[in-house]
Amino acid sequence: MADTTPEEAPEPKAAEATEIPAEPTDDIVTTGHTLTVKRKKLAYTAKAGRVVLRKEVVKDGKSEGFKAKAEVFITSYTLDDADPGTRPVTFAFNGGPGSSSIWLHMGLLGPRRVLSGDVDDLVPPPYGLADNPETLLTHSDLVFIDPVSTGYSRVAGGEETKDFHGFKGDIESVGEIIRLWVSRHQRWLSPKFLAGESYGTLRAAGLAAHLQDRHGLYLNGLLLISSVLDLGTLRFTEGNDLPYSLYVPTYAAIAHYHGLHGERPLDDVLADAEDFAAKELPWALSRGARLSTQDRADAVATLASLTGLTESYVDRVNLRIEHIRFFTELLRDRGLTVGRMDGRFTTWEPDGGREHMSDDPSISRVIGAYAAAFNHYVRADLGYENDLPYELIHEDTFKAWSYSDFEGRSVSVVDSLSAAMRANPHLKVHVAFGHYDGATAYFAAEHVLARLQIPEELRDNIDTAYYPAGHMMYVHEPTRVQQAKDLAKFVKKASNR
Repeated sequence: MADTTPEEAPEPKAAEATEIPAEPTDDIVTTGHTLTVKRKKLAYTAKAGRVVLRKEVVKDGKSEGFKAKAEVFITSYTLDDADPGTRPVTFAFNGGPGSSSIWLHMGLLGPRRVLSGDVDDLVPPPYGLADNPETLLTHSDLVFIDPVSTGYSRVAGGEETKDFHGFKGDIESVGEIIRLWVSRHQRWLSPKFLAGESYGTLRAAGLAAHLQDRHGLYLNGLLLISSVLDLGTLRFTEGNDLPYSLYVPTYAAIAHYHGLHGERPLDDVLADAEDFAAKELPWALSRGARLSTQDRADAVATLASLTGLTESYVDRVNLRIEHIRFFTELLRDRGLTVGRMDGRFTTWEPDGGREHMSDDPSISRVIGAYAAAFNHYVRADLGYENDLPYELIHEDTFKAWSYSDFEGRSVSVVDSLSAAMRANPHLKVHVAFGHYDGATAYFAAEHVLARLQIPEELRDNIDTAYYPAGHMMYVHEPTRVQQAKDLAKFVKKASNR
């Protein structure tokens, strides 16, 4: 062994076992842009990046400081020549749970939009981007939030995803992002809105109550797109007959779109379907074995006629048409299945005997355009770079989501939204429905809205709009243009300015 003097001893490696990871910091990138709307040039500032969420650590009643829990990716747009103290601001997110905000961001609300095409005229790769003169930015500043594990949002080192993958943790973390943004940008006196799609509507309703109760932050309005406020209305589970009735009008609309109602106007078909779904069918399902042979035959015949399915099929499933089965069965004789998110879309089904379709064409036909557009846009236009994959839809988050706060009962925010509206009688609610939305059926959403525990005078605070489109209704170009007008009108009116 060589004789080594202390002076010749090698330098120890720098704190191998005790090295503390660098504390994460916000990595916001700011860029300036212009957009021409009706021959007028609007200058706006975009900020994209991750905001660090911290939580105070308390041990034995003593604070040990604030520890990073997550890094949440947001993209904000603020108009340059506007009074930030009075200008509205809208916080937007999608649903899943496990979806990023890319759909509302690049499909409807943001200043740039994806060119994806529609069901009969899809844009081929490599897709494209365009300015969006119908953007809500003309009426409100915008903040798009990607909940933890979606987009570029991740938990901080050493933290657990389960703290965020559940109803309560999600509400608290998204609510904290909203509070931080409002405070840091001095927007407490601005009219404030939440825009959510799908599960994002459930999140928005829960946030309305949480922000009021936790921070005294009162909102002007909620924009609920493809609404679901009670998951019991769309869960086809044993003993829950409700969705079997509430989905019938959607089935009828999709059947009509695919020519199974002849020349009958859609409004007439929907009126008959809604009447049957509200009266005869719930009664027939409740009768069980007590239903007479004639009453059963009548119900089978009517349900088959409305949905476009055969009487034999309706009889075999005992008057209970599960939605994935419907999408798989409706056009089986043509070798096609229809989309769940948007029943206008169809695709080939290689196995004509399948009970559950192998692909949802209303997702697979457009997701590539959204992925390409955003991954280019965030770097080339917004100047934000990150080697993490941008998680459009994070399936593991959906699978791991916890509803432990609702154990033994339906997952519902009806009570929360009702309480928020009673406490804040100025809170306005806009609800957008797509007739061909097979994920959140419009009649189910109507059913829930009718059960809000609010006084009659507050029902005027609820504004509704119906579109001939699916879940992501803005994929349908005429709907996108009209919906943008409807949302702008709602924000302007509810801002009280």
